[in-house]
Amino acid sequence: MRPPEVSLAAAFVAVAALLAGAAAAAPFPAALTLERALPHKGVPVEHLKERDGAHHARRRGLLGGAPAVAGVVDFPVEGSANPYMVGLYFTRVKLGNPAKEYFVQIDTGSDILWVACSPCTGCPTSSGLNIQLEFFNPDSSSTSSRIPCSDDRCTAALQTGEAVCQSSDSPSSPCGYTFTYGDGSGTSGFYVSDTMYFDTVMGNEQTANSSASVVFGCSNSQSGDLMKTDRAVDGIFGFGQHQLSVVSQLYSLGVSPKTFSHCLKGSDNGGGILVLGEIVEPGLVFTPLVPSQPHYNLNLESIAVSGQKLPIDSSLFATSNTQGTIVDSGTTLVYLVDGAYDPFINAIAAAVSPSVRSVVSKGIQCFVTTSSVDSSFPTATLYFKGGVSMTVKPENYLLQQGSVDNNVLWCIGWQRSQGITILGDLVLKDKIFVYDLANMRMGWADYDCSLSVNVTSSSGKNQYVNTGQFDVNGSPLPLYRSCLVPTGVAVILVHMLIFGMLPSSR
Repeated sequence: MRPPEVSLAAAFVAVAALLAGAAAAAPFPAALTLERALPHKGVPVEHLKERDGAHHARRRGLLGGAPAVAGVVDFPVEGSANPYMVGLYFTRVKLGNPAKEYFVQIDTGSDILWVACSPCTGCPTSSGLNIQLEFFNPDSSSTSSRIPCSDDRCTAALQTGEAVCQSSDSPSSPCGYTFTYGDGSGTSGFYVSDTMYFDTVMGNEQTANSSASVVFGCSNSQSGDLMKTDRAVDGIFGFGQHQLSVVSQLYSLGVSPKTFSHCLKGSDNGGGILVLGEIVEPGLVFTPLVPSQPHYNLNLESIAVSGQKLPIDSSLFATSNTQGTIVDSGTTLVYLVDGAYDPFINAIAAAVSPSVRSVVSKGIQCFVTTSSVDSSFPTATLYFKGGVSMTVKPENYLLQQGSVDNNVLWCIGWQRSQGITILGDLVLKDKIFVYDLANMRMGWADYDCSLSVNVTSSSGKNQYVNTGQFDVNGSPLPLYRSCLVPTGVAVILVHMLIFGMLPSSR
């Protein structure tokens, strides 16, 4: 069940009333300078939760074995964790002959790579992410072939629910798929095999242009939120464990290792690193992946705030069919199991600096402060099996909503969940994550993802990967969206929030 929806936009008005009385006791400066406008149509956390909920229906999978690997595959990373700038991370893949480039969301919570195909019903033709959308046409690619229902790869996908073949279909009928997501949106299409082009970083730190034939989805129908243009991309790049995931396919072909890593930049400009290979960093700690799970499940054992462990029953985090802890780059926010949510929020509110004003409205915990978040808010810690921990800084659980002069409104970005705890981009950003599938473990370390990293393949040779991402013309790709309300409207809303009244007109 999806967590109950909470509208921060509606909460603003109620928070303003709560702050009105506090303003008299601790008056704010009279001068009004808008530093950050409020997002379009308020703060659409409910929309983010719907999009996350839709995404959560994508998880599936299991792996196969393969020969030795050649090198490290390097993918560019764009987008950001800021839900009011982009709210997702995406990469680019080149498919077909002649090759065309497609923008696809990076999603460790699903397995299949799929792109929109031509013709397509309901597929957006433009994007608020300032990217050019493309449509894959298998008939226009000389190396493309449709996967029939008789293909062994289709048979394997049928067993995991990732393919559709009717009993009345002939063996030569296309191997299809239909994915329906939690908000009612969905996509359907058929599987094709075609050439994927990518950069392989070799042991001599030289980059080689490589290619391999992979199976991916060709979507000819989309519905619901997938039809919207604000954050539209060409498709989704699943990094799960199933044998039809590109990670598994390239490993089975001997192209890349049975490990991949990412480092997602948390700044509004976003970007980062995504490699099929293992990032090597001295501060990395590892915990086992829960075996025989279709997702990247971890054994979360406890949570602490300011070094004090919270009174949470550890059984709430135990992995089962209805609960557990999942690492998922395709989820924007963080979802914490119901029984742990209130202790966590209460501990944060109790540990903030005395200068921070705490307000709760419509179930949303918010704060007003004139100081930096690092000096005003506590650090949390997640403890996992094997005695390893993950640091959760204030920027990993707070979302900035608006500001007037030096007064900044922050609200908790973690949401209440029924059963499953999901670690999304809000907590994954500014950290290296290593998915070591060969040894069934996951590692992480705090890191400045604007820096370069060392990466190794199973051959033990180190490669050097830089984070500079460029478009086909060699220029940095700008990322922006028209997501802000007019300045005058934002000033009125923020003024109401801070002062508890409308500014007087003169």
